[in-house]
Amino acid sequence: MRILLVEDEKPLSSAICQMLKKEQFSVDPVYTGTDGLDYALSDIYDAVILDVMLPGMDGFHVLEQMRRKGIKTPVCMLTARSGLEDRVRGLESGADYYLPKPFQMAELVACVRAITRRKEDAPVMSLGFGDIELGQDARLICKKTGQEVKLGAKEYQLMELFLRNSGQTLPKETLYDRVWGYDSEADVSAVEVYLSFLRKKLTFIGSAVKIKATRGIGYALEENP
Repeated sequence: MRILLVEDEKPLSSAICQMLKKEQFSVDPVYTGTDGLDYALSDIYDAVILDVMLPGMDGFHVLEQMRRKGIKTPVCMLTARSGLEDRVRGLESGADYYLPKPFQMAELVACVRAITRRKEDAPVMSLGFGDIELGQDARLICKKTGQEVKLGAKEYQLMELFLRNSGQTLPKETLYDRVWGYDSEADVSAVEVYLSFLRKKLTFIGSAVKIKATRGIGYALEENP
């Protein structure tokens, strides 16, 4: 499970990250509302933990923009403001859970488990582009040839990111941040290594889809005739 944490209090953010990692979640922390929205719109997360009081854009507006853009990722909102009006606004904006500060870490973990369970129970939608389809079982399928291949975790995350942003050229730094995360010790050159793996697997299944590199700009999916 991959969680996006949008919390500007860095000591609290660090404590939440440590707790969630102990519970076997992968966590990407960001510290402003603007960055939170940017990451959430990639639609690669299983849940978002979203503070209300944030620099750049408050949590209510982040959530409203997410829902307006069709992002259905479950959201747990955190706030020191526990008034009824704020709770109602958060829930009406599309929050799945509203947790007032201060809170117990065990309650936050329970919240994340609850809202991600709801997502797992929802109907599964496959992702596709051209003649390929990405299954939820991490298999990449070529609809033209019927061939399929199993993807590793990073390969799956990269392909999912491309498919959710088809038609867009994604910079190497964006791919690195979204898939490896801020606190990764891997070098950014890992992106090119895993893109090479993906290219070989696309060739193996006989797909006409290619990963195009545009020098100085980034990478995008394209379908050869």
